[in-house]
Amino acid sequence: MGGDTAVAGSDTGLVIATVGDNTIDRYVGEESARYVGGNAYNVAAQLAGHGPAVAYFGAVGADTDGRTIARGLQRAGIDPVGLVTMAGSTAVTTIRVDGGDRVFESEQFGVTADYFPSDLHVELLSSARWVHVGMLPRAHELRTRLAALGRRADGSGRRAVVSQDCAVASGFSDLDVAFGSVGERGDARAWAVSALASGARAVVVTRGAAGAIATDGTRWFEQEAIPTQVVDTTGAGDAFIAGFISARVEGAEMPAALERGAQWAAAACGHRGGWPLARAGSLSADTERQPFTHPARIRNTPNRFAIAAESREG
Repeated sequence: MGGDTAVAGSDTGLVIATVGDNTIDRYVGEESARYVGGNAYNVAAQLAGHGPAVAYFGAVGADTDGRTIARGLQRAGIDPVGLVTMAGSTAVTTIRVDGGDRVFESEQFGVTADYFPSDLHVELLSSARWVHVGMLPRAHELRTRLAALGRRADGSGRRAVVSQDCAVASGFSDLDVAFGSVGERGDARAWAVSALASGARAVVVTRGAAGAIATDGTRWFEQEAIPTQVVDTTGAGDAFIAGFISARVEGAEMPAALERGAQWAAAACGHRGGWPLARAGSLSADTERQPFTHPARIRNTPNRFAIAAESREG
């Protein structure tokens, strides 16, 4: 079946990894607050909060913001095996709130602009069942290397399923699922057709309040947006991606995965920040994990990422 990327469990456990950006979202103006976010980071936090074991790979600077990012991983329940510290500053996004509207005032990418996983971390990623790529300047190189490692592993071409947020990372080669966003008025079908022609095996395109469409290369699917009380739309797209991934690693078909994505996106609109505990500065939040729950919960299976983290801490 063309473009089928559903993933079932295995004897070695179910492993999801996200790679790429993190940032401190700094709200100014009518609202003064700091939230931990970024596409790859938000997707990991949404997944971990709903149940799956997930590891994060990315970089921070040796500064206060970097330590805030690291504490956020801890309270979200994300395995930090792939977090590295680089010379430079942690990414910061400044968002001005005026009359209830959010305006992105500035975005300083810091060390995330130069980050790429080490050879060891690429090897670790190649053993995952699903790898999601957020903002990563050398995303094409990572996809190529993961594909090569998958072919080398057993000679069958079996490899990690790779998805990517194509709004923040470029390229479609060696890509199993391309996530796009065109807004309510954009031509989602045209974007999807172009992504397929450029090499993606399956495509999911969100359209805000207009819902989402998807294709596996032979069939088309549509999902309506789920009505919700909107508090903040920050991270709603990341939550959609996380919900979709969680369903697919369970073996769900495309329609069920789209529905879960819509459910998680609607829930994300009900709180500030990209995930429920995204706000920085809370003593209780910074010292213990407080997971949120969802009826569609994935079993948390031991995996080599968790073992690596335990060995490192010991």
